[in-house]
Amino acid sequence: MFRRLTLSLTLVVAGFVAGLVVTGRMRTATDSNAAERPRAAAEPDQRAAAAPANAAPVQAAGFAAGGPDFTRVAGQAVKGVANISSLQVVRTRNSPFPNDPFFRYFFGDDEQFGSRDRRSMSLGSGVIISSDGYVVTNNHVVGDHVREITIALPDKREIKGKVIGTDPATDIALLKIPVTGLPVIAWGDSSQLKVGEWVLAIGSPFQLSQTVTAGIVSATGRANMGFADYEDFIQTDAAINPGNSGGALINSRGELIGINTGIYSESGGYQGIGFAVPSKLARFVVDDLMKYGEVRRGSIGPLRIEKLTPQIAEELALKTTNGALVSGMTRVSEAYEAGIRPYDVIVSLNGQVIDDPSQFLRLIADAKPGTTAVVKVIRAGHTLEFKLPIVSTSTAARTRG
Repeated sequence: MFRRLTLSLTLVVAGFVAGLVVTGRMRTATDSNAAERPRAAAEPDQRAAAAPANAAPVQAAGFAAGGPDFTRVAGQAVKGVANISSLQVVRTRNSPFPNDPFFRYFFGDDEQFGSRDRRSMSLGSGVIISSDGYVVTNNHVVGDHVREITIALPDKREIKGKVIGTDPATDIALLKIPVTGLPVIAWGDSSQLKVGEWVLAIGSPFQLSQTVTAGIVSATGRANMGFADYEDFIQTDAAINPGNSGGALINSRGELIGINTGIYSESGGYQGIGFAVPSKLARFVVDDLMKYGEVRRGSIGPLRIEKLTPQIAEELALKTTNGALVSGMTRVSEAYEAGIRPYDVIVSLNGQVIDDPSQFLRLIADAKPGTTAVVKVIRAGHTLEFKLPIVSTSTAARTRG
């Protein structure tokens, strides 16, 4: 009897304890879920509340990283870019049909109708490259038969300038104004430019001074564009419009890496294809203009060369269109005296393969006067080699009269 009572009591106590344990676990589990649910419900609300506050800094940081800030560079560079106006006087005939070939055939080019002076204004931009007043611009901004040049500085002063020298071959001109203490744009090294690098174009498009546009370097070494005889352009998609000519193309460090020269456009306005003379070439031209008033380049005398077309290459039994075709020359030239003849195809110069006429002209121009160049040509299916003396362009001009 006692054992039964003890067993019954034990079972009751064990049941009571088990009930407490189970109840405690259920309560703990219930409390845990209740605590987690408010947190889970609160977290989305906290994220939603925090999202607007956090979104702005994230976007701002992303913009700063992906879209460069040019405010400091542009603010400094615009101080070194001027507006240029050139007054030119051109004498024109009073003939009622000055350009009519039929009229000229019968009446010739005499002055029986008299002539008159016509004034024209050329507008563009220029870059201040020295604190004592040297300004570089395009030759076509200065123009021919210059009567007067006015340079408007960023501080609103308008000063009469003079032409130190021009170089039509590269479309570069150097001007001088009698002012000191000017802000300048330092020269940069255009040979270090990479395609895709950020650049700024600064100038006065449509007479709107101090205009800054941004873009990237689209290509380097562009030639055969028809802007100049010596072409080695930087191509950029930074907006360049009429009036930008002669302005500055600068890199993200504020260095001058090009002189804006022209655009490729069917409408006459910006279409994302602009060209600039690289600073390495412009600086060489400017240095010579400062020292000599002209650019001293290598020359082999008067020589007219053309690009090979597939039709011409086929007629000459050539396998490719690489090279430069000699289409005309004078007998009084270093090239003729060395043995070059019309219809020769120049394929290499000093061991460097020639791809097109522009490349050949650049290599000759860059050659040092007084040296000798080794030229290979194809003539009637045979490869010939000649040694050409390189003379100075100024010397060649004087000796040819």
